[in-house]
Amino acid sequence: MSNQIDRPFSFRQGNSSLLVSMPHSGTVLLPEMEKRLTEAARNLPDTDWYLPELYDFLNQMDVSVIHANYSRYVIDLNRPVDDKPLYAGRTTGLFPEILFSDQAVFLEGQQFDEATKSRIKAEVWLPYHQKIGEELQRIQAQHGYAILFDAHSIAAQVPMLFDGTLPDFNFGNNDGHACPVNLMANLADIVCQSSFSHVCNGRFKGGYITRHFGQPEHHIHAIQLELSQATYLADRHQDQHQGHQPDYQLDHTKKQRVGAVLHQLIEALLAYGQSGELKLGTN
Repeated sequence: MSNQIDRPFSFRQGNSSLLVSMPHSGTVLLPEMEKRLTEAARNLPDTDWYLPELYDFLNQMDVSVIHANYSRYVIDLNRPVDDKPLYAGRTTGLFPEILFSDQAVFLEGQQFDEATKSRIKAEVWLPYHQKIGEELQRIQAQHGYAILFDAHSIAAQVPMLFDGTLPDFNFGNNDGHACPVNLMANLADIVCQSSFSHVCNGRFKGGYITRHFGQPEHHIHAIQLELSQATYLADRHQDQHQGHQPDYQLDHTKKQRVGAVLHQLIEALLAYGQSGELKLGTN
């Protein structure tokens, strides 16, 4: 590994009460890492594809945004640094060794050694989380409260993680512990008025970022959205007969449709805070 890990995240500061985090959108690998990955892992199949593009309206809304530059195969920023499991059943860890397809990430014997893991924790995981904490404190000092929206996406069908097909919008607030119940209900109501499906605190209740930073008692509120990639990626049936997986492609028609709902969700979060309820800490 090189002596320096460059730019673990990208960040833009806004002046609103909201910070949007995208911990799994990164695609950068460490030097020489690609040749240590299995063929199945080299196209980074578990990436939260195109999230910065999907939320490209955030800058115009003066929202703070942080997104990871490194792939989750370098380190998973939505796991605790001690790698304590967040969900019962099979899942991937801080340093993933299996894909969501249950295939290996690394070739045999090519996983990171402990010294490398320690460096990655210090130079990728810690700076990302420190920046979230600092920005939430800054926002709270300015507005009297802060909201964290942790943005994710995932394939609609992942048999290792859940049965059947995932709803389009999957909201999580750690079973009501990370933000007021009615804040999440407001978002769910918006999706109900669209043609998309949704669930609250279903298979995805919020990962480490939501659970750690969501502290309503301190006027810092967090909610996670796990968006089905079927809502914005092009259908992937083409090229399957050629024996390889096609690239992940953004469907611009789908993006426009789901993007309108995402824009409404962000507007609702900003309006909810301005209503004064979060400053009062009401539930």
